[in-house]
Amino acid sequence: MNRFVSSSLLSRALLRALLVCAASTSHIAAFAQTATKATLNPPPSANLDYTINANQKGLPLNGSAVLHWTNSKDKYAISTETRAMLLGKILEAKSEGAIDASGLAPATSTEKRYRKDATTTTFNRETRRISFSASDASYPIKGGEQDRNSVVWQLATIARSLPAKFKQGASIPMVVAGQKDADPWIFKIGKAETVKTPFGDLKAVKVSKVIKDGSKEQKIDIWFASSKEWYPVRIRFTEPSGDFIEQTISKITPQS
Repeated sequence: MNRFVSSSLLSRALLRALLVCAASTSHIAAFAQTATKATLNPPPSANLDYTINANQKGLPLNGSAVLHWTNSKDKYAISTETRAMLLGKILEAKSEGAIDASGLAPATSTEKRYRKDATTTTFNRETRRISFSASDASYPIKGGEQDRNSVVWQLATIARSLPAKFKQGASIPMVVAGQKDADPWIFKIGKAETVKTPFGDLKAVKVSKVIKDGSKEQKIDIWFASSKEWYPVRIRFTEPSGDFIEQTISKITPQS
């Protein structure tokens, strides 16, 4: 029985690794066919303020988030601080790395959640492996892999650099590393919708993470506004239980 369980776990681990590699390879091919370093066009540096509206276990929560996005030609940096009323700071997150022919190329990603220890995900470009402070897992770097902080900005970079791949109905696969492991994700480009903001209604393209029926994965929806440099003007995280966290842009301050 133990041998069967071990063999089953090994088979599943191998299948997962193959899926990660396949998704990463297809993502590289999508970029390599149409983009070069010279044509990549990440969003310009800016500070983005968001209002937070959430429902957790039936309780409504409000708060705010401040995101600093820096694009310095060959490097990028993202830092986010999220606060909730009564609780104070509930999340600090950072991602930094290079900008190469595959878009954003993270070097490190850190997260510090409320009442939890900070975690670090490392993308070692010399050994070409992704490793985690919170687990012993390891994944290969093929090119194009993202962390959960950079993935939104990679999508914005694709929208600005390869508009033909950002049409309604298109799919964008990529490998995304979390705090303990990495998984192949697929994003589906939806239609333009109206997002109400303090500075008026914005037309924004909705992009959703594809979730299989019956899956217990977190759903992610992102709205990108072409009139605002393709910045993410709304992001919504929804759990299978119905709990959600939604952040909507309230202020955009370009960095000099």
